[in-house]
Amino acid sequence: MSTLGEPAMHFEPHPNSDAGNVAGHWHRSLARSVAVWLAAFCLLLAGPLPAQELLDIRGANLGAEQVQLSLRFSEPPPEARIFVIDSPPRIALDLPGVSNHMRDRTTEINIGPLLSATAVEAGDRTRVILNLARSSDYQSRVEGNELVLTVGRGAGEVDRVARAPEAPAVAPERAAPAVEAPPARPPGVRSARPPEIVDVDFRRGEDGQGRVLVELSRPGVTVDVQEQAGRVELVFPRVRIDDRLERRLDVVDFATPVTHIDTQRERDDRVRMTVYGAGEYDVLSYQTDRTYVLELAPLTEEEREALRIEREEFVGERLSLNFQDIEVRSVLQLLADFTDINIVVSDSVTGNITLRLNNVPWDQALEIILQTRGLDKRVTGNVMYVAPTQEIAARERLILEAQRDRRELEPLRTEYIRLNFARAADLRDLMQTGRGDRDQRLGVLSDRGSVAVDAGTNTLIVQDVSDQIADVRRLVAELDQPLRQVLIETRIVIASDTYRRDLGARFGVAAGTRQGRSNIGLGSGIEDSSGIAEGIADGERFRPDFLNVALPALGGGAPSVGLSILRPNILLDLELSALQAEGRGEVVSNPRLITATGTTAVIKQGAEIPFETTRDGDRQVEFKDALLMTEVTPRITPDGNVIMDIKVTRDEPDFSQTVLGQPLISKREVDTQVMVASGETVVLGGVYEISSATSRNMVPFLGEVPFLGAFFRERTNTNEKAELLIFVTPRVLD
Repeated sequence: MSTLGEPAMHFEPHPNSDAGNVAGHWHRSLARSVAVWLAAFCLLLAGPLPAQELLDIRGANLGAEQVQLSLRFSEPPPEARIFVIDSPPRIALDLPGVSNHMRDRTTEINIGPLLSATAVEAGDRTRVILNLARSSDYQSRVEGNELVLTVGRGAGEVDRVARAPEAPAVAPERAAPAVEAPPARPPGVRSARPPEIVDVDFRRGEDGQGRVLVELSRPGVTVDVQEQAGRVELVFPRVRIDDRLERRLDVVDFATPVTHIDTQRERDDRVRMTVYGAGEYDVLSYQTDRTYVLELAPLTEEEREALRIEREEFVGERLSLNFQDIEVRSVLQLLADFTDINIVVSDSVTGNITLRLNNVPWDQALEIILQTRGLDKRVTGNVMYVAPTQEIAARERLILEAQRDRRELEPLRTEYIRLNFARAADLRDLMQTGRGDRDQRLGVLSDRGSVAVDAGTNTLIVQDVSDQIADVRRLVAELDQPLRQVLIETRIVIASDTYRRDLGARFGVAAGTRQGRSNIGLGSGIEDSSGIAEGIADGERFRPDFLNVALPALGGGAPSVGLSILRPNILLDLELSALQAEGRGEVVSNPRLITATGTTAVIKQGAEIPFETTRDGDRQVEFKDALLMTEVTPRITPDGNVIMDIKVTRDEPDFSQTVLGQPLISKREVDTQVMVASGETVVLGGVYEISSATSRNMVPFLGEVPFLGAFFRERTNTNEKAELLIFVTPRVLD
């Protein structure tokens, strides 16, 4: 109790009085007791004080990529709670009842895998965070007032080092012959041979997963997994591998996300295995006994969509957290240390949380913690403010009310904004606020604001408060942009293929004779026979056009083969004709036009065909369009592609088909929407027409006679093919 000091006041009796001596002793005892109780009461009010102090952190190089870290305390250190974070690699130590008395918050180490150590005091404890270059093993022990950690490869094997047995103090009788104990190995040196990769294999899962199977010589081998874009790297430190396994495995044919597996030995007895993947996949790695498995599973459509949303929303560095019943404020402090951002936490943030998050972005971890505890955040500059949701909502409500009151009292300003490309009337409709069609109104003006348009100079006249005028200027700067233009080249091709074959014959027999006073004639009909008879009377027996069968090929100028036999009184004429015609035609139209994005462009070419009609007894002439027309509405996408609404028509008169002497209008039309890259050509297939016809003319009965019937019939085969093709090429003009 002497350390508390004497009381501030005490009574001194007369030195010659016994009663005074007794009274003085009693008063001194009472004063000491009161002082002790007052001090104890003050300590209770102040709360428990940390009994230990963290004084210093030092690092020492042990070699073999190991580092020894010594934490020096004022007293023997308490039992530390140690957490391991894989991504990023860190080791965290919680020291309850310890205050931080180090001069610097962060101590740079830069030895082996250990980069630095950061000590942070929070409440009645101190947290020490070891920042590592890579995931490493560790071992801890207490030596007096120091907590010693060994960090590095193989640090977890220190306890397995072979040690020399201690000799007994007194040798027993009949003791066995003395055997010299083997020398103890230095710390960090293993007694067993290093592990070895026995085999590397690949398997395909039932759902299309690609599994890489690595068989090891013993379990418990440390593997460093590094996932990068398009590949996953497995690093086996201090592991041997046979030369036959240093190779590339081509597994593309298995139809999994895994395409190739490269295995190679590196320096320092390290093996690196690179697994190349294709597409989007999920990575899972685990170890069962002596087999290490790396699995790449393809993502489903739902998982791809969720991954896309996650990538867009959370972009922070990944970390892993595993805490049981930890204070929310402590977790926020840990995230602040990890991200080096400024976080201000409201006094109303209280409570504990239990969480286990593995390899998630830090901003996603923060969002999960805030949602779990009913908290929200606001970021101003480089400072993040965290408070309960209701508190932030009430604060923002007060700010909005203050801004509204300020707008009601602030004087109005008038600004003249001249537009270069957009129409002032269109922007005025967007900016105005009013009832009705609010889906088409932006409402950037306040209730007191107004806007007018000067069409002659294409100028907006805006009157409003300063903040709203600034919003109007930002809107105009965003929308008053030149419209990009598109050159659209259209090539219309009508391809036709015609085939025609005609076979025919002309055959005639004529005979004549005189019998007494009578003339007898034989021909193909009454006229022919009478003509022959008359020819005999006139001394002209035969005429060249006396034919019994006249069925030649229909095509004009058809080649033919003729045969004539003339004998006295008899004439036989035979003519065989055949025609085979083939034709291929192509009609090409190439209209071009330029238009702005979102604007419809039309180009027409053709003629008007007159038609005569009758109405109420009066004849009138009307005209019908027979045009080649292209109508296009292009829209340029942000990635440079062009979406086009295309309508192409080709109408032409068909004079081979008439109604009341008027030709029919043959129509061909394509109406569609396509998307194509700038400069590329899209082919729109039109109408494909096939026409086949067969006709036959013959003499009854005789035309049916086999073989000989061919001289008494004519046959025509016709095949026609036509197709409309449209080639469209858009080019974005810069």
